[in-house]
Amino acid sequence: MASTSPKITDSVQFPTNLDVAKTCYGFGIAGLIASLVGYFLNSEQFYFSYLTSFTFFTSIALASMILIMVHHITKSSWGTVIRRIPESFISNLWIWSVFMIPVLLGMSSLYSWTNTEYIADDPIMLGKVPYLNIPFFVIRQFIYFAIWGYLGYRLHKVSVEMDRTNDWGLTHVLRKLSAPGILIFSLTVAFASFDWLMSLDAHWFSTMFGVYFFAMSFQALFPVLILIIFWMHRNGILENTIGKAHIYDLGAWFFGFSVFYAYIAFSQFLLIYYANIPEATLWFYHRLEGSWAFVTYMLLFGRFIIPFILLLNRDTKHNHKLLVFTSVLVIVMHIIELHWIVMPVFSHGGVSLSWLDFATLIGLGGIFMGLFFQSFKKHNIVPVNDPLLGESLGKSYHQ
Repeated sequence: MASTSPKITDSVQFPTNLDVAKTCYGFGIAGLIASLVGYFLNSEQFYFSYLTSFTFFTSIALASMILIMVHHITKSSWGTVIRRIPESFISNLWIWSVFMIPVLLGMSSLYSWTNTEYIADDPIMLGKVPYLNIPFFVIRQFIYFAIWGYLGYRLHKVSVEMDRTNDWGLTHVLRKLSAPGILIFSLTVAFASFDWLMSLDAHWFSTMFGVYFFAMSFQALFPVLILIIFWMHRNGILENTIGKAHIYDLGAWFFGFSVFYAYIAFSQFLLIYYANIPEATLWFYHRLEGSWAFVTYMLLFGRFIIPFILLLNRDTKHNHKLLVFTSVLVIVMHIIELHWIVMPVFSHGGVSLSWLDFATLIGLGGIFMGLFFQSFKKHNIVPVNDPLLGESLGKSYHQ
């Protein structure tokens, strides 16, 4: 008896009655207006808060891109039914690049290496001038977002085109795009993390920082995907298409990259501790004194130990309440960790929260999610003509 592939029984169109994009844009505009007011009240605080929020949302989009490219290059089927979610995150990266402009305008407030008097008598800084200078920094940002914008646009466009044409040959186009894309992406993300975050304390250096930024970003992506899927199910979207097996796989990736994140973060700390180079150890020293020490240990428990314990058991990955709790916890920890990386440069005395931290987070978050939903609802929310879709559906079909 011939076997038949499972079919999609859900609607693959985003419900017209859910105008989520408009709501997100509303919150985003309100948050950005509040942030603009904050800029006139305290411009330096604004720039540091803005950089933290901008890096948080950009990291989710960048992690989405590497997930899609790995998916294509390995010809994996498990994530086909959820692929349109990360594709929608990256489809508008060329628009999102506009929000890099305030960081460029605030360089003199954010980065001490822009001050010629600061570097004039500092032999370490003088050695970094060929790389850390304003013109080259600005050029690099254009290069990063040109590459990411192109990759994001093409990966999404070709995937959507396959829906329309049913041309399976486009899978080869996606693989040919992803193979060099992974290499170029890895280099640009590493250097972007050096530029945005590591150069805030220009004396400090870590050869592992690019991998560290990737690990923390990739770990944070899976809870974002899990929460979006649960929200979709609550609203009757793809309830039968994205099944228990897919959610379990996301939970397994979530667990695996929680361990990978901890390994990279600890390795970075251990190498710096063992080498005991003053310029390197001072970065951790400032984050292990005063109230920053509390945040450091909170990250250890909130970002690794608690998620590790909760996700270790197989049954937990089927428990929606625990998955939601762990997902929210890690997303919050991701925001806090970026705050922990950025803010000690601005607030040396200890942890100091500002309303601008929340205003910029809401403002940029509203625009980021608005762009996501605007792209997500435009096309089929599942790649309906992908040759691996039947195999991916089979994971939930046999549950």
